[in-house]
Amino acid sequence: MIHSLFLINHSGDIFLEKHWKSVISRSVCDYFFEAKEKAVDPENVAPVLQTPHHYLISVYRGKLFFLSVVQTEVPPLFVIEFLHRVADTFQDYFGECSEGVIKDNLVTVYELLEEMLDNGFPLATESNVLKEMIRPPNILRSVVNTLTGGSNVGDKLPTGQLSNVPWRRAGVKYTNNEAYFDVIEEIDAILDKSGTTVFAEIQGVVEACVRLTGMPDLTLSFMNPRLLDDVSFHPCVRFKRWESERVLSFIPPDGNFTLMTYHVSSQNLVAIPVYVKQNISFFESGSCGRLDITIGPKQNMGKTVEGLMVTIHMPKVVLSANLTATQGNYTYDLATKVVVWDIGKLNPQKLPNLRGSLSLQAGAPKPDENPSLNIDLKIQQLAISGLKVSRLDMYGEKYKPFKGVKYLTKAGKFQVRT
Repeated sequence: MIHSLFLINHSGDIFLEKHWKSVISRSVCDYFFEAKEKAVDPENVAPVLQTPHHYLISVYRGKLFFLSVVQTEVPPLFVIEFLHRVADTFQDYFGECSEGVIKDNLVTVYELLEEMLDNGFPLATESNVLKEMIRPPNILRSVVNTLTGGSNVGDKLPTGQLSNVPWRRAGVKYTNNEAYFDVIEEIDAILDKSGTTVFAEIQGVVEACVRLTGMPDLTLSFMNPRLLDDVSFHPCVRFKRWESERVLSFIPPDGNFTLMTYHVSSQNLVAIPVYVKQNISFFESGSCGRLDITIGPKQNMGKTVEGLMVTIHMPKVVLSANLTATQGNYTYDLATKVVVWDIGKLNPQKLPNLRGSLSLQAGAPKPDENPSLNIDLKIQQLAISGLKVSRLDMYGEKYKPFKGVKYLTKAGKFQVRT
């Protein structure tokens, strides 16, 4: 299965490596670095790379690459899911998954990796099981361990590992019992020059934060569950109940976890929240061009579009941009040739506009194609697919918990062609 794991930062430096079987030389990562050079964006690096003697399988999380080395054929999604579990565990233990935090907690990181894989095969990947074996670091424990030479490894076998509900530890107690759910949707869309939708889909996730005493049994139901495609659940969800009734029935893990992910691929169900009127043109004579962009709200169900940002990767022949923004501010990076227009909150009464002239290299040929616009946005308290939670019921315990649901829509890969 997995022979080695390399953690690589954004600039391409290997800052951590772990080997479970034989030690594999760092030179195997050269194939990965070649693929990274060819990809314009880090997220576009192929997740599976074949080399003469190995397979390299990677994920990109928090400006870090988690690169695993495999010597035999394995299901790639199995390894990819494990790498995401590693990143999620670091996030859960340390509050963030970044190079600095991992370097500050190297001992705990190696202890976690030792428990999560046994001879290259996944063993303990549930957060509550790991926390009973390896206590999360805090300042007091770090000081005591430094003075006494102790470690974070617990001296008892985790109770959850031996039960038929391995994701939940026994004897959980809270003074405030609460269950909160976040429905987060990302729109991936491509719009053509006239504003017609070429491609659109929604990637959704339901994140949960459950802090409940005892062993509660929860049931979560939706108003319109039939619009969901390609649903993936946390192991705690009873799949047969979902298949028959379209209801989520589960004994929840303790703390934060991803309850389900889903996909809405039917284009007529994907509402595009903004429209873009744009005109980018380059002239044969005069070494110049024009840019004119206006953005307005389209289908946002009465909610405000926030965090609106437009990114344009200009052709290399563009030397400078002399633009005027009616709302927000813009920057033009001469090195990367990228225009970033930070609009902020969209005002429907006064539509934001960016216009002005572009200067090109003298004597250079006119660019073959116009640049596309990448849109970033957020809409609070709205799931753009129309998905809504109708009710949450709890069985098995007598107390009444605090319950809440929040919705968020944001742009994934949202592109407007010009």
